[in-house]
Amino acid sequence: MSLVLDPAAQDLLFREAHTANTFTDEQVTDEQIQAIYDLVKFGPTAFNQTPLRITLVRSAEARERLVQHMADGNKDKTSTAPLVAILSADNEFHEELPTLFPAFPQAKDLFFAERAAREGAAGMNAALQAAYFIIGIRAAGLAAGPMTGLDFEGVRKEFLDDDHTPLMVINIGKPGPDASYPRSPRLAYDDVVTTV
Repeated sequence: MSLVLDPAAQDLLFREAHTANTFTDEQVTDEQIQAIYDLVKFGPTAFNQTPLRITLVRSAEARERLVQHMADGNKDKTSTAPLVAILSADNEFHEELPTLFPAFPQAKDLFFAERAAREGAAGMNAALQAAYFIIGIRAAGLAAGPMTGLDFEGVRKEFLDDDHTPLMVINIGKPGPDASYPRSPRLAYDDVVTTV
């Protein structure tokens, strides 16, 4: 059985794509990031929620502030990547639901009146959107270096607010020399899929 997506695209998005640890100095433009977002915003989420927020770290001053919150093994690559993005979940995303889901305007109050419910929904759906964003970066011919080795509370205080929960930091650019490690093994189909 074959997939509808052609093999070259499959390789670009999955088989040949790796997390990048080094990058060339070729810049990543706002237009590229907008094209990526305009593609991946259609990925499915519950109630069409869009809690993902992307903070692009472009200035040298902001980059230095961010690097201070990265784990030691992530500092150098975050310092040298052409572009760095902080991905976070907006825990007040429900305020946008009446606009995004006009046929069910009461969803905002029925499902998300309590903060704990909102945070759970924001975290899950923003994580889905973050995965789409990484695939979008690959679709643009760029490499992504997603990282969770960081001081989350420090990043939140430095760049976000109490209504946003940081999820990860992603380095973005064209892969440089020795950008990735050898492919690690993955579980086989039979180890993952069960039919009932």
